[in-house]
Order: sequence, then structure tokens, then C-alpha cells
Amino acid sequence: MAFDHLSERLQMALRRVSGKGRLTENDIDSMMREIRLSLLEADVNFKVVKEFTAEVKKKALGERILKGLNPSKQVVKVVHEELKELLGGETSGFALPKKDRATIMLAGLQGSGKTTSAGKLAAYLRKHHESDPLLVALDTRRPAAIEQLQTIGEKISVPVFEEGTKTPISTIIADAERFAEENGHDVLIFDTAGRLHIDEEMMDELKTVKDELAPDEVLLVLDAMTGQDAVAVAKSFHESLGLTGSIITKLDSDTRGGAALSLRKVTGVPIKFMGLGEKLDALEIFHPERMAGRILGMGDVLTLIDKVTENVDEDDMLSMVEKMASGKFNFDDYRKQLRMIKRMGSLGGLMKMVPGLNKMTKNMDIDDKRLVHIEALIGSMTKEERKRPALVKQSSSRRRRIARGAGRSVAELNRLISTLDEQARAMKQMSKTDPKNVNPENPLAGMPAPKQPKKKKKGKGKGKGGFRF
Repeated sequence: MAFDHLSERLQMALRRVSGKGRLTENDIDSMMREIRLSLLEADVNFKVVKEFTAEVKKKALGERILKGLNPSKQVVKVVHEELKELLGGETSGFALPKKDRATIMLAGLQGSGKTTSAGKLAAYLRKHHESDPLLVALDTRRPAAIEQLQTIGEKISVPVFEEGTKTPISTIIADAERFAEENGHDVLIFDTAGRLHIDEEMMDELKTVKDELAPDEVLLVLDAMTGQDAVAVAKSFHESLGLTGSIITKLDSDTRGGAALSLRKVTGVPIKFMGLGEKLDALEIFHPERMAGRILGMGDVLTLIDKVTENVDEDDMLSMVEKMASGKFNFDDYRKQLRMIKRMGSLGGLMKMVPGLNKMTKNMDIDDKRLVHIEALIGSMTKEERKRPALVKQSSSRRRRIARGAGRSVAELNRLISTLDEQARAMKQMSKTDPKNVNPENPLAGMPAPKQPKKKKKGKGKGKGGFRF
């Protein structure tokens, strides 16, 4: 993800003060130097970095924190709060106006992912708002852009309105609105023309489009890979069009992410959506607090819950849990579980949302292709073998045949069998949990604790083996 390097550096800076029962001004200064360098390396605007670090230092040096019972935790809280404010404070959200038809105008430079974002937004609105969107091609300068929008529309089963490259834009807008009214489309998403660079001609054209449309939303699509240039681009578009929000694309890529951290502070334009992948369902509402938590390694349980709710059938999940607890979990169930996970996104991305697991994943080789390999192994089994894992465990000849059929090694199959057993054991252990003892903030707290070795009693005084108090 775009913030991975920044996340690592910020967590390293915070470790300088973590666990300390007492903090000095030197401790805070040392931490702030690391934070400042981390943000500058992430391509965050210099003025934004200066203001951010000054505010964090001011609050971190407060008497209540320095003399508090747990100053290091208070400092982390301050950094989290300021990072949240930097990213926009409260979630801007996305609510369609209550009227017959809503209009959304997308603007942006060529190559920013604008056309793809139009398709993603249409898919999002249909899924989350039960809308019937219509995509409208207004890029009359590039036939390839119209073709791309048509291809995307076919993939998500959303109609695309276009009238080629020779029809005046004002005519296309009027015809699209009439078409939408006749066919019951309640949201129109207009994909406007882009350029490689900002020029006066493009801005004049976009102003004309905006005046004719009077859109409910004017969203700027920005590529996270453009760094500080994205902020300059946003300022120019905002001054000309009066943006209502932005969509940051390619936040899943290995970029520095400075655009997202600088955008709201410099331009005042809220980030409403973020693109996290090439798939046309990979668009999420941008939550500043959740993103701040991810960057600081605190995980993002709320987004994980949202993903589970959207992609996993509750009855299927309950049935699977019951099978695990009763020891009847088989390879068919395991394959179904894998497919649920794949619908939610990349495995590495999901693990980073779980508090604590993000540190564990740092040195792990998390490759989503492994899920494909596992499915191939399960697909190579007979129907009876998938239902009765014991048949595979007890027969080396079966294991060789299954591995050969999947084009994988017997060692991989053995690991799969072990994983299945481990899941069953973990589920049986969890079934012994007393619900009365479960802390809603830490569901694992109610599980039986492992036996700890007995500690030797500490002696008193100065005698042999004793400690001074």
C-alpha cells in the first residue's frame, strides 16, 4: 500500500517513546525529528509537515502528558488525532441528493484513472445506494476513452451513453439527460476529457460542462503516484471548478502517498473515495480516522467488518463455524472459506487491518497466488476425498496423485492438511470459551489462558538471592 514505508517509519519513531514511564523534552524532540523526516520522504507538502509537527510537539510537551501515568500512550494518541485531522478529520461520506436524478461530474488529468473510477463509482452506487446509474462519455477528443468506458460498462452491466467524437458536448449532455429520463436512470456519471497537463483550453471546456450540468458532485480523480504535483493539480481544478471532493487512485501501489496527506490541508478539498486495486469493485469510502489507524499500525477493524458484512453470507459463516467446532470441517468448506476471503481483497491487505498482525506480516511472504495453488490442490481431489480429509491424510499414494494433478508438491499438500487440522483445533478451543468472560473489545480475552510456569518467590532485603525494595 502507498503508506507502507511511511507507516514503518512513523511506527519506528513512536517506538522511541513507547514503554517509557517518564518522557523528557529530548525524547519528544528525537521522536519529532523522525516523524518530520518520515513525512518529507513520503512527499508530504513541506508547509503541511511543519504545521503538523509543530502541533504534535506542542501537545506532546503538555504538562498532562509529560507528568501522566502513561505518557507514551498519550503521545501515540496525540499523533493519531493529528494525523486524522491532517487527512480530513471526519469522514466526508457520500450521500446522493433526494431528487429524480443526481449528476456527478468527474474531472482529472489523462492517466489519473478517471474513466476506470467512473466505472467503479457506478458499481459502488448500484451496490450501496441501489441506484440505476448511467455512464456518459464526454471525452470527445479521444475515441480510446469512449471505447474504454464502453468496455468497463459491459463488465459491470451498466449502460454507457455516447455519441462519438464529432457531436458537440452540449448536445451529448442534453441527449444523455433525455435518455436517462426515458429509461429510469437516477444517477448520471459524466466522464469528462483530460489532458496530460493542465491547460487553459481544457479548463474552459470543463467550466462550460459544469455550467450546463449544474452537477451535484464535482469529483477530482487524482493519482497517488504523482506526489506533491497532485496538490498543485487539485488547487488548479478547485479554483476553476469548485470541487466538492476527490477520489485518490492507486493507493494500493508502492507509492509515497504524500498527496493524500497534503490534499485536504492545502486545498480544503475532502477525499471522498480511495481506489485500492484494478478490480471494478475496489473503491472504498475514505475514512480519515481508520486510515490514520492503519498508518500507525493500529489496524482497521471497522473496515474489515464492513468487508466481511458485504462479502460473506451470514448463514454460510455460521454453518462453517459449527462444522469447525464439531470437527466436520472438510476441504469443500475450506475452499468455500478461501473464496470468501478472495472476495474481500488481497490477503496481505486484510491482515494489515487486524491490530497486531500488521507487524507480523512485515517479514512474511504473503502471496495471493498461494490461494490459487490451494484451490488447485483441492480441485485435484475426488468428491469423496474433499468430504473426508482422513482419506488424504492416511494415504501417501493419494497425496502423490493429488499433488501431481494440481502441479504442486506433496509438501504443499501436507501443509494444507496441517492448516485444516490447526483450524479445527483452534475452533474447538474457542468453543470452550465462556461467553460471560468475553470482553467485546478483545474477544480472545475469554479463552482459556495457557498454563504459565510457576515463578519463584522474590526474596526481600539484601540477603542472598534477594532484591532491594
